[in-house]
Amino acid sequence: MTEQTPTMPADHRELISDLSGIVCDYPNGDPEDSLSILAYDAREVLDHVDTPEGRRERAGYTVLLHATCWYVAARLFSKAVYTSYTKALEGFRATLDPANCTCPDGSHPKDGDPEYSVGVGVSLLTEAGRAEFVEDYGIDDEELAAYDCEGFLADLADEAAARIREAYEENFGDIDVSHLDARYVRDGGGIDVVALQKAVRHSSEGNTGPVALWSARRWLSGQVRDEDRLGLFLSLWMGIDQSYAGLPPSYARDMAAAVDTIGLEVSCDHQRHPWSTAEKTVESRYRAVIHLYAPEDHPDTPVPADLASRELWECPVQYAELARSAKKNLEGWRVMRGGGEEDWEV
Repeated sequence: MTEQTPTMPADHRELISDLSGIVCDYPNGDPEDSLSILAYDAREVLDHVDTPEGRRERAGYTVLLHATCWYVAARLFSKAVYTSYTKALEGFRATLDPANCTCPDGSHPKDGDPEYSVGVGVSLLTEAGRAEFVEDYGIDDEELAAYDCEGFLADLADEAAARIREAYEENFGDIDVSHLDARYVRDGGGIDVVALQKAVRHSSEGNTGPVALWSARRWLSGQVRDEDRLGLFLSLWMGIDQSYAGLPPSYARDMAAAVDTIGLEVSCDHQRHPWSTAEKTVESRYRAVIHLYAPEDHPDTPVPADLASRELWECPVQYAELARSAKKNLEGWRVMRGGGEEDWEV
């Protein structure tokens, strides 16, 4: 860099470092706070977007919101962040007219990786940052001007806003799993617990969340035969236990409501319960449940014979033990993914 080239403000260098950590999935601090501030600052630009400074900042923040929207969609469960992103992106989009684009075909900047885009976006915010960007990357005036093109920025804003809207529905909306009725409800109204278990077992196929949610809603509906209650609740419990990265509020709400139906103030004289004897592996627990519901087809079980009675399986204390561990996992999701109580409320 030459001595004549202005230097980017120090706080903007910190912003690059902060946002780069987030989009690389290694945040330095609380990403919810950082991205909330980013969206707030972007919305502030709308007050002076018709000035040269405002137009520079509009370009920079549009690039930044686009670069970080995937993280919001995949990692954060705070409605407030989604709302701020949507307002900023829609606000910018209302000031952009793609018809004003005079760029040659194919000359718009290519969609780079998010970390590169973060550096570009912050650089675009100020004249000093732009000068540094031009010198560091050797781009010409025409290439730099393309970042201010209303057609280019409108495309970024549209894409980011669409992703945020879609993720909002997935994370906070009403997930439809009614199609699973045909798969897991037998003629006559019984539940195919073995089929449920096979689906939960193969978590790599994306079954765990939908099956656990279906189990929770079936439990809450009361449409459960006495002989199926244990298998259904264990399928719900296993779905919660195996969702290591956590599930969004759209799933967790009904799961928490189902778990909350279990009474915790109970006692018994049993020394042990069947579930505690199965190893803490998906395969071991799967074998325990399918043996319980189809012993002739699945004779192998990790549960000792002296603990295999239905009375022990159905003991209220065992239900309470399962409910407590499920509650702990559900609370862990909220802490891990952020958001407030209102975002996770049942």
